[in-house]
Amino acid sequence: MEIIQKIELMQGLSEKWTRDGNTISLVPTMGFLHQGHMQLLKVGREKGDRLIMSIFVNPIQFGPHEDYGRYPTDTEGDLKKARSAGVDAVFMPTVEEMYHEGFQSTVTVEEITRYLCGKSRPGHFAGVTTVVAKLFNITKPHLAIFGEKDYQQLIVIKQMARDLNMNIDIIGVPTVRERDGLAMSSRNNYLSAEERSSALSLKKSLDLAKAMAAKGEKDPAKIKNAVRELILGHPFTEIDYITICDPEKLTDMEIVDRPCLLALAVRVGKARLIDNVMVREN
Repeated sequence: MEIIQKIELMQGLSEKWTRDGNTISLVPTMGFLHQGHMQLLKVGREKGDRLIMSIFVNPIQFGPHEDYGRYPTDTEGDLKKARSAGVDAVFMPTVEEMYHEGFQSTVTVEEITRYLCGKSRPGHFAGVTTVVAKLFNITKPHLAIFGEKDYQQLIVIKQMARDLNMNIDIIGVPTVRERDGLAMSSRNNYLSAEERSSALSLKKSLDLAKAMAAKGEKDPAKIKNAVRELILGHPFTEIDYITICDPEKLTDMEIVDRPCLLALAVRVGKARLIDNVMVREN
């Protein structure tokens, strides 16, 4: 497994692999790997001849009062896990390598970033799309793998790749959960034992919403109110948003009568957690 920090070296290796007839898979990460990341790597390993994983905590996708300065890291553990997953190259640039002095370009997806996390995290998705576009240009993958837990991010990156003719297959992988149902996230590390118990309310609320829809409830307001009540019935919780939306446009649904997504963001203690579920499949 090669560990690469310089952009030119990563580009050169990817170009060589492509010339040799290899299909390249990319799994972008911010490190502190968990089993969700390992599932992404597994899919990348299965679908590509060569597998690249990036580790980069991207400063431009964090707001001024968010957790960039304390985002958890475990470089040694991450590299060990990458080797076990069959990663061929880990791209680990510094901030200075990715954003040279005088850097001033951004990639922005407009409409679908106005909803969900885009409302409460202004500038976040411009940071995400800019760094992902850079990673695509640096690693030159044929396919890239992202988790469905970050559903809006997945949809935004698909839109960017389609709009800019990037010729990269964007593959979504279902959310990986702990045994008790909590969606795996690096930010789970912020939770105390008591807060983690309250964090289970997210999955419970998603299950409740899906059950209500299955029983014929079509009023989004009633479903969202039930979800809100369940979550706020647990200590340490503060709701950022709960929405039932079109799974492609991310616009609010007025009636639950076709496939739709329930997405939510909840602060549990210091951790801002997101989760989602399709409350109707057809």
